Amino acid sequence: MTRAIRQATARVPGSKSVTARALLIAALADGTTRLREPLVAADTVAFAEGVASLGLPVTRDAGVWTVTGDPGGPSSAAATVWCHDSGTAARFLPALAALGRGEYVVDASAQMRARPMGPLLDALRQLGVGVQAQEGDRLPLVVRGGRVSGGTVRLDAGVSSQYLTALCLAAPAMEKGLRIEIEDIVSVPYVELTLAMMRDFGVDATWEGSTIVVPPGTYQAREYRIEADASTASYFFAAAAVTGNTVVVPGLGRRCVQGDLRFATEVLASMGCRVEVGADEVAVTGPERLRSPGEVVMRDISDTMMTLAAIAPYADAPVRITDVANCRVKESDRIDAITTALGVCGITTRTGPDWLEIEPGQPHGGVVETRADHRIAMSMSVTGLRAAGIELDDPSCVAKTFPGFHEEFAALRTAWARS
Repeated sequence: MTRAIRQATARVPGSKSVTARALLIAALADGTTRLREPLVAADTVAFAEGVASLGLPVTRDAGVWTVTGDPGGPSSAAATVWCHDSGTAARFLPALAALGRGEYVVDASAQMRARPMGPLLDALRQLGVGVQAQEGDRLPLVVRGGRVSGGTVRLDAGVSSQYLTALCLAAPAMEKGLRIEIEDIVSVPYVELTLAMMRDFGVDATWEGSTIVVPPGTYQAREYRIEADASTASYFFAAAAVTGNTVVVPGLGRRCVQGDLRFATEVLASMGCRVEVGADEVAVTGPERLRSPGEVVMRDISDTMMTLAAIAPYADAPVRITDVANCRVKESDRIDAITTALGVCGITTRTGPDWLEIEPGQPHGGVVETRADHRIAMSMSVTGLRAAGIELDDPSCVAKTFPGFHEEFAALRTAWARS
């Protein structure tokens, strides 16, 4: 007997990673850039406000953000850049501030003050930038901008690739450009995304072995469409995986530049899902029973680690996720947060410094401590599709990247019920 497969479309907002990179590039571009369909959420609004506070105007209208760039860098003589809870803003904006002609304070929430900044600050100091920070090279910072000639720096990006991206994005505005010698790196696809977007705006960097070379140059202003967020899409693809239904996400496709689409094309495909990548949409259909993918190395797509962990109980054997040490220094200790959440719901897990393993089982209801981490809330919402009574202690934390998540998730379930 053929099983009935129900189909629904999920509307996922613009990519946070692409929106942030486009904002910084546009701020240094020659002319006025129009960003179409940007992500409008707490993280990206904080980033846009930070750019504007440095004297680089950002106008936010419905569906389009307009940025008036200056290839010479920030014009404000002094500013306080408040990054709220945005790690992307806190890592990228000090590099932009370094190109300015004043003194800038960069600060953020208590959550962000606890996250590491050392490798980026060390690289800026190698370039002669004056940076003062709290003990342990943490926020708040004072950045004294000035003429940055560029040259060669060594950088450890083993905790976060955002340090590397920040330097790459700022490098064209440096007199000599920048040669970056990389000691270690995680999340390689995010750096590939950075370089691809730089090319889109007229700056062609090279990456050979452990060295990236960014020539001096000027970004060219343009109109730029922000594609849907592949990390956010992972929750909707996972929903299809655990229910055996089909989810179609428009705004992603064969030209997608985000590495996290590999969660669908590689991880879910290995678990028995049918994944179809079209020109401008991706469809995922779940199997009758999820297969365990065994061990999954997620160093390069670690933002989807919790999505896999959340559906792992429904697989036919244990799921082991490895090489995700950097997940312990995100918005929360995500290895501890997701295994604790699953434990509250009756699922057995094991963990190590950079790995976690989830046993198959049927989750039951429980109150999940989200730890103000949007990805914990969204991941455990997927688990709740087949487990009654799972509640989130702070459902509103999803506003960081997708304010309308719960409404869209509910609409998905309604669409399936009607089909």
